[in-house]
Amino acid sequence: MLPLLSHQQTLEPVYLAYLDALEQSEYSGDIDKRYSARLVQATDNSVYQFLPQAVLYPKNQQDIQIALTLAATDAFRSVTFSARGGGTGTNGQSLTHGLILDVSRYMNRVLEVNAEQGWVRVEAGVVKDALNDALRPHGFFFSPDLSTSNRATIGGMINTDASGAGSLVYGKTSDHVLALRSVLIDGSVLDTQPLDAGLLCNPDNVSDNPLGQKLISAVAAVCREKRTQIENQFPKLNRFLTGYDLKHVWNDNLTQFDLSRILTGSEGTLAVITEAKLNLTPLPTERAMVNIKYDSFQSALRHAPSLVAARATVVETVDSKVLNLAREDIVWHSVSDLIQEVPGKVIDGLNMVEFAGDTVEVEQKLASLEAVLTEQISKGECGVLGYQVTQDKPSIEKIYGMRKKAVGLLGATKGRRKPIAFAEDTAVPPEKLADYIMEFRGVLDGHNLQYGMFGHVDAGVLHVRPALDMCDVEDEKLLRVISDQVAALTLKYGGLMWGEHGKGVRGEYGPSVFGDELYGVLQDIKGLFDPDNRLNPGKLVAPKHTGALYYDIDSAKRGKFDRQIPIEVRDAFPDVMNCNGNGLCFNYSSYSPMCPSFKVTGDRVQSPKGRAGLMREWLRLLEAEGVDVNALAKAKPLGLLQRVQNTLNAQRDYDYSHEVMESLKGCLACKACSGQCPVKVDVPKFRAQFFNIYYQRYLRPAKDYLVAGIEDSLPLMAAAPRLTNFAAQNPLSQWVIKKAIGYVDAPALSVPTLKQRLDGHASRGYDLAALQAIPEEARSQFVLVVQDPFNSFYDSGLVLRFIQLIEKLGLKPVLLPYKPNGKPTHIKGFLDKFAKTAQSSADFLNQVHKLGMPMVGIDPALVLCYRDEYREVLGANRGNFEVKLANEWLLNVIKDLPAKAAQGKQYTWFSHCTESTAKPNTANEWTKIFAHFGAKLTAVNLGCCGMAGTYGHEAENLERSKALFEMSWQQTLAKIEQPQVLVSGYSCRTQVKRFAGYKPKHPLEALLELANI
Repeated sequence: MLPLLSHQQTLEPVYLAYLDALEQSEYSGDIDKRYSARLVQATDNSVYQFLPQAVLYPKNQQDIQIALTLAATDAFRSVTFSARGGGTGTNGQSLTHGLILDVSRYMNRVLEVNAEQGWVRVEAGVVKDALNDALRPHGFFFSPDLSTSNRATIGGMINTDASGAGSLVYGKTSDHVLALRSVLIDGSVLDTQPLDAGLLCNPDNVSDNPLGQKLISAVAAVCREKRTQIENQFPKLNRFLTGYDLKHVWNDNLTQFDLSRILTGSEGTLAVITEAKLNLTPLPTERAMVNIKYDSFQSALRHAPSLVAARATVVETVDSKVLNLAREDIVWHSVSDLIQEVPGKVIDGLNMVEFAGDTVEVEQKLASLEAVLTEQISKGECGVLGYQVTQDKPSIEKIYGMRKKAVGLLGATKGRRKPIAFAEDTAVPPEKLADYIMEFRGVLDGHNLQYGMFGHVDAGVLHVRPALDMCDVEDEKLLRVISDQVAALTLKYGGLMWGEHGKGVRGEYGPSVFGDELYGVLQDIKGLFDPDNRLNPGKLVAPKHTGALYYDIDSAKRGKFDRQIPIEVRDAFPDVMNCNGNGLCFNYSSYSPMCPSFKVTGDRVQSPKGRAGLMREWLRLLEAEGVDVNALAKAKPLGLLQRVQNTLNAQRDYDYSHEVMESLKGCLACKACSGQCPVKVDVPKFRAQFFNIYYQRYLRPAKDYLVAGIEDSLPLMAAAPRLTNFAAQNPLSQWVIKKAIGYVDAPALSVPTLKQRLDGHASRGYDLAALQAIPEEARSQFVLVVQDPFNSFYDSGLVLRFIQLIEKLGLKPVLLPYKPNGKPTHIKGFLDKFAKTAQSSADFLNQVHKLGMPMVGIDPALVLCYRDEYREVLGANRGNFEVKLANEWLLNVIKDLPAKAAQGKQYTWFSHCTESTAKPNTANEWTKIFAHFGAKLTAVNLGCCGMAGTYGHEAENLERSKALFEMSWQQTLAKIEQPQVLVSGYSCRTQVKRFAGYKPKHPLEALLELANI
């Protein structure tokens, strides 16, 4: 039996009292004390896990001032804080056991763009790519790049002094910070910007904040006094990152001082940055990328310096492991033409070289490099196998998209050992990189480890992620050994262990880099800003006399908790365990299909990463209770009376399972995560597993039974469609259904029905024996139409027109008998029923499959269910039947048909979420098909429409469903004439009809019109 689960992680009394006091103050932001919210913020993109006391979501700077001012009172001086943005840190940068200050939910505005002077003022929580969206119309961009740019915030970039591709030209974040506004530990506000040295003589000239005056004077004095030691001790690196940048607070001739350089890279240990004024870079007028292919990764590394010498803007490298993982991912369809194989050769390394600038300059550099490469290939030099050039900006962005996804792709490595971040951003002088990497490889090979490598060879930074199993105690010990070895190796080569991603828990290596004297200066600066060590304590340095750093390489890791889950349970929930925290599901763009529930709520609990984390804890707590989860999944529900009682007591009795349910029921089951996520985390899959177990203890809502039974009941309802529609569609019935069942806007059955429309038609009257009697050579002329519940019963006209299209193409359609698909039962977690339905349908379709005639389905979600959920649940019992999507089938058919002349017709295709993520090439396929029919088809990239099967029909989801539609669909539809709109998903067409007021056509209907011209 599923027991009540308690986490035993109550808030410490001082924090509880503080939060109560904060609620009574003028603080206007959100305060989240839920265990689920704390768990989601306990991890980032690293191996560490620190459970915070609570999460604060300030709405403005004043909220942060109120929070810190309250904490400065004697009663709350033990309360600690850590500012957080996108949570993309790779070494626990923002993790804490205190309070999280998450600025990403509300403080995410672009406040001012000054195109004339080339700067922008933003709040700390704005996402980097969102900022560039706002800047693009002005002809500028914020140039420091990073692989997590679609979810990383500007505040996070400032706090880690982030940089990435092209940093030799574009620099680091600190090179673009013109001014900062921060809240200090006492709640006061400090503005920092460059100051002339002469102003420092009078504190009133530098700030009206007394604490700020003290900080500016003290830091300016010590950094000037220690200037010689700083110059001698600090490594000479483009990517040098100290945490507290003592070197650059003064300019070279000591005429200008800028305290912002201390705050930039301080990882929230000195102040909470709320606003930034940033320098902008003009968008280049011309871009060109050369993808150079090598016989080995070492060849790519050793060739890189000559590419930098060619004055390239960017030189990025990936190894064969990353390339091979990319080939297996959804991203490869977009770049395969740009990185073609070299006949008879194996590509084991790739350099991506970009030139950006004015047209003449780019063309000259490109021509020069092409001449050199062509000669090297002809002579067999430098391991160069070939190269490809693209000057198409969208194609260049696709290449960068593949490179940016490399981090997550490594997490998709097979086996229990996964490449992880802990020594992945080392930096050495670029001219020493190849030798350094060879020695680095020697360290890893000496431990018999697999690893992937990629990075910014132009800056001497290469990302190396060794594969370790953090559930294995010995591998966790090995992490420490390797970390120490790499730290020593970087010093040997004049480099640094933290060249790009900040220190986080790696502060323990500081003394060996800075020396005792300068490390003491860092401690003094921390003490000036935060004497009680309450801002992100335990990171970088601690004030003197407060003890050693209490976070280090050996701090608590996720694996410590995950290993408490038995291996057989981990294996039963692979999607839960495989989430590596890369956070791609936090993609900011409303035009991305990735996780609509997170986009519409802004709640990380409502994200794939959040859901996977909550499920891991659920599995751990069940094991702690001695419950065999795999046995529980096969158990029968409790008796009805017991479930009624448990449900009635749910408000009274805390059960952690309710928090998991709250997260999972917000999922739309669109399956975008299973395609978009680099490690293919499939939330709908483990959601169904959880529902199946949860409802053994509690009552299911009535709407679940309505959804799960719809496929079986539709044939009965369609026997009297007008009567059914009258009974269900009148206002009184709709009110009753909404109040009693929680279901709204249910569509009406088709009248006439499909049966009536096809009465007497040759496609009706399926007869297996008759089909088996057809000679083998004639069977290619037949097309078997696989019915789905939604189109057959709610949009029968579409099925009719598909049959007419088949006939127009000179083929013979056969309508197969209606068989329930089972997807609605799977979505709601009726796994036993789904398995029976799937097996029944699979048995039938396998029988028909033997005919050798193509089977084609119309609705993408239902067709893809045959391929995914059927295979998952049935395994080998699924058989080998294949149901094609209409576009897959048509693509083969048109090969034997003459192309039609251009007819001047234009259409715009809107994809279904499941379709666009599981079959990313679908848009290209439809475009090719329409071109063959003489029409132009344009595909638009959009987020979720908000319907997602039956999600949008559930009353509790109505508001979110509408909000999602408004995010991207509504405004895009408004720009296109209705006859030109084509939508392939039934649920999407239903949503358009509901909120846009008209029913769009399916692509098949448009093709029939074209065929009849």
